[in-house]
Amino acid sequence: MGGDKSNPNVVEVIDIACDECPVDGVFVTPACRGCISHRCVDVCPKNAISIENKHAVVDKSKCIECGKCTQACPYNAIILQKRPCVLSCKANAIKVNSDKKAVIDNNKCVGCGACVYQCPFGAISDKSYILDVLDILKKSENNTKYKVYAIIAPSIVAQFDYARIEQVISGMKELGFFDVLETALGADLTLNDEADELKEHGTLTTSCCPSFVKFVQTNFPDLAKYISSTPSPMVMAGKLVKALDPTGKVIFVGPCTSKKFEYKMDIAKDYVDCVMSFEELQAFLDARNIDVSSLPDSALDNASYYGRIFARSGGIQEGVIALAKERGFEVNPVAMSGLAECRKQLAMLKAGKSPYNFFEGMACDGGCVNGALCLHHGPKSLNDVNKYGAMAKEKTVDNSVKLYNLAKGEPQE
Repeated sequence: MGGDKSNPNVVEVIDIACDECPVDGVFVTPACRGCISHRCVDVCPKNAISIENKHAVVDKSKCIECGKCTQACPYNAIILQKRPCVLSCKANAIKVNSDKKAVIDNNKCVGCGACVYQCPFGAISDKSYILDVLDILKKSENNTKYKVYAIIAPSIVAQFDYARIEQVISGMKELGFFDVLETALGADLTLNDEADELKEHGTLTTSCCPSFVKFVQTNFPDLAKYISSTPSPMVMAGKLVKALDPTGKVIFVGPCTSKKFEYKMDIAKDYVDCVMSFEELQAFLDARNIDVSSLPDSALDNASYYGRIFARSGGIQEGVIALAKERGFEVNPVAMSGLAECRKQLAMLKAGKSPYNFFEGMACDGGCVNGALCLHHGPKSLNDVNKYGAMAKEKTVDNSVKLYNLAKGEPQE
């Protein structure tokens, strides 16, 4: 039903479901041998460990969970136990309150959804806008009042392994969408503009992942000046559709909570009317009893190779290298996969010690192909995206740029 309307965050804790995880903290296992060296006691900076009956005991009132004892124990008998949500959150936005419930700090949360994926009880959830999608489709009156377009993230090719992507598109049209377009077209446009920005400014961080952008703004505000001003592929694809059909409605279908977070922002509000996840798309198809594997193929738009491989870490980097060579400027890029790697590389940039001038940031490890709301995760998904990119007839972004300019009514050379 869309979650807690009073909570602006797209990710939220369902309190009643958050009750089965063990308490966090340092825990002494039965593997403790009561060794005579007592290294755990020696390294503890707060004197929180004592030996009782030849067994290490942790005083939780003194323990600061620094983890030094876990490293010192020769038997690995002491562990620092963290809940899956806390462990997964590289933005350090999740804590456990006195009621032993997970609490999200909205000021630190970047909306990446890692906690949504990692919680084994579904106690942390992304807001669902599926009812809004249904409302948009219903009010279109079978696309007679206005046309409803779905723009699909390129990582979709790794999700429906029981059918061809062309059949999935046919299934989406059965759901009521007038047409289905590739967000990779928007990725071509984003890549084109970011390459120009990099050439002009010399140092740039990408804008494709809104969770990465917020991570920079929240944790490295001094580096915000390097964030590309180019809208994300989702927004650029939405702009393309709206230029072609100003009255049309645009639904983004993708792998992450991050895009649900972005579509509420001012930069997207005029171009994207709602967001639906791959999980929700599958549920929608199931609810309508649509077996996409039995459907005929529908043609795909022809985005470029580079636009399609935006779905995986290193895809943007690969594209900007090609455009830099074509446009005659130097680029030394780095692909940052996951927020932990982003933090490391951004810290080097802040300290003035980074050898790189182009920073591709993805909040999810491996990129969008491992988004929190994907149906599948893993190496096979990466291979599927690479194959999808190789299928593209267009090897440059030029045709997508020309299409966008024509849609806006700009004269062509």
